[in-house]
This record gives sequence, structure tokens and C-alpha cells, in this order.
Amino acid sequence: MRYQAAVLRSYEDPFTVEEVTLHTEPTAGEILVEIAGCGMCRTDLAVRRSAGRSPLPAVLGHEGAGVVVRTGGGPDTAIGVGDHVVLSFDSCGHCRNCRGAAPAYCDSFASLNLFGGREEDARRLTDATGGALAPRWFGQSSFAEYALVPARNAVRVDAALPVELLGPLGCGFLTGAGAVLSAFGAGPGDTLAVFGAGAVGLAAVMAATAAGAVTVAVDRHPGRLALAERFGAIPLPAATAGLPEQIRRLTEGGVQYALDTTASSPLINDALRALRPTGSLGLVARLHTALPLEPGTLDRGRSIRHICEGDAVPALLIPRLTRLWQAGRFPFDQLIRTYPLADINEAEHDCDAGRVVKPVLLPERRSR
Repeated sequence: MRYQAAVLRSYEDPFTVEEVTLHTEPTAGEILVEIAGCGMCRTDLAVRRSAGRSPLPAVLGHEGAGVVVRTGGGPDTAIGVGDHVVLSFDSCGHCRNCRGAAPAYCDSFASLNLFGGREEDARRLTDATGGALAPRWFGQSSFAEYALVPARNAVRVDAALPVELLGPLGCGFLTGAGAVLSAFGAGPGDTLAVFGAGAVGLAAVMAATAAGAVTVAVDRHPGRLALAERFGAIPLPAATAGLPEQIRRLTEGGVQYALDTTASSPLINDALRALRPTGSLGLVARLHTALPLEPGTLDRGRSIRHICEGDAVPALLIPRLTRLWQAGRFPFDQLIRTYPLADINEAEHDCDAGRVVKPVLLPERRSR
């Protein structure tokens, strides 16, 4: 089967939209999805800084959503042709963490999601010259017209929803909202500080507001702070003098939870100082350098941990988020700007420049 996909051939070059060939049909436990839209996530763009650890050339993209057009069947495939689905991260389903409803901490997470399926699926996807492409970035490779994915990755959604906009619920928005609703379990009256008001941070703000928590949002961009305020947060510039003290003043003694999306050591230390006793800080961004913690930041029962994919079980959280959106309580669509797949490099540039919170790429759908 031949279709159009965006291929990244080197860490420095732009994406090229070109014809690729898929050499296999769905096998048991797999589905073929016609992609209606795919979010562009910072994790996709971080491949350029991966120092050779991610396999190239590759078809990236891991916030896909669309319509199932073929299925390989099998006892674990409850999804059928015509179903609308959101695609999320891959997991094995049988390790201790998967069996314990923690698929984001799957023992095989790195090999299934970050290495693109190069070794186990060699020659599954090729370019026009027959050259192999890494075909399963996060189990998807959905910067394309089609994606062949494990059914375990897919979450069925209401066909009445705008499926082309739902892809970011599979990763970026899932991570921010999941951190608040799943990892922290925040509820009415709880207090939260979110450091970094990008796609993940703003999803956290929206989820916290929906949960009834009091939220402070910290960012250096006035436009992002204005969005956070629109979604119910108290805005606070990152350059505010005495930032932890200001947060403690606004929340009557400090926040119970803090979420850092920036990987900035000074802001992480500020976040710890803004916690009340026994408070918890979650980190979602990958740290690339050592994290120096200032004396006293972990006193009085405060804790710090990494949160992967929002601690979410996608099959549970994604329907919850779509219901909140339908009720007007999780307006994630206000963060999205759509681009044709052919304009993927413009979308990447706008994302890097901060002109868009969440780009969503729209392939040309053949079934229209």
C-alpha cells in the first residue's frame, strides 16, 4: 500500500513529504488507521537533539487520530472497521506495570516507543527507492495518511466528535491532564502551581480548573499567561521577584502540588520552595543536565518525582477528557491550529517560535 508521509531523514534537514510503501497487512492485534489529524509534540521535535539515539530516516508522529479501515482481528482486538480512534503510546500489556494499570511505566516503553521499531520491523515501511524507514514511532508513525498500529494503542471515541482534533489527547494533553487527575488526584480545594504554560501545562491548568483546584500558572510569555488566566489559573510571570513567596501568599501557605514542564533548574527549585509541607512536585520534561537542589527544598516531607504520560491509562482518561470537553470544561480545541501535512515544516517553525501552542497536521483524506 502506498501513501504520503512526512519523513525526517537527518537531524538537521527539514521534513520531506513523500510517497512511502507499507509492505504488510494488519496482523492479529493490529489495526490500520486512516489518519484524520496528528498533533505535533515537543517529543517529535526533540528527535533532532537526540544525538543519534533515535533511528533515522523515520516517519515520526505520535498524536494521531482517525478512522479504522482494516483490522487483523484477534482475541484482543475489540475495535472494528469504521471506528473512530485516538492513538496513544505503546505498551506490552503483560509486564508487571502493565498488569498493574500503569502502562506508561511498561518495562518495554523505550524499545516500543522511542526507537521507532527499526530492528523488529525492518523493511515494513520503505521509501520510493526501497530504503527502510523506522515505521513505529510510539507505535504509530502518524505523520502520514495511514498508520498501522497495535490495537492496544487505540482508544475508541464517539464518531460525532471532530476526530481530526483529538490526536493530542493521546500524549501532550493526556500528560498534562493526567498529571493533575491521575498522578496527583487533585480535587476541590486543592492547590496547584504549573510551571510552563505550553500545551502540557495549559492542559494541566484546564484539568485542575475542571477538578475544582486553585491553580497558579507561571510562564515567561504574557500570551501564554493570558491563556492560563482564561482557563482559570492565577497568572504569575516567571521573572517575579520572590516567586515561591508570591505563590505561597496567593495560596495561603503554599501549594499541595506543583508540576514543572520546563526542565529549568531554577524554576524546579522555586517549585519545591512553593510547596506546603508534604507537598509533591511532578516533573514531566526530560532533564538533560544534573539537577542541583538547593538546601532546604526537600525539607518537611516535600517530595519530587518524574511523571510519564500523566500516569494515565489512555482507555480511561481519554474518554473522560472528551466528556469534559463536551461539557465545556476542558476546551483543548482553543490551543490548536491546524496545518496541511504538506506544511509540516511551517508548523514546526511556528511551534519552535512559540506562535502556536499545539499544531495539528491534517493529511489529505482519501475517503472524503
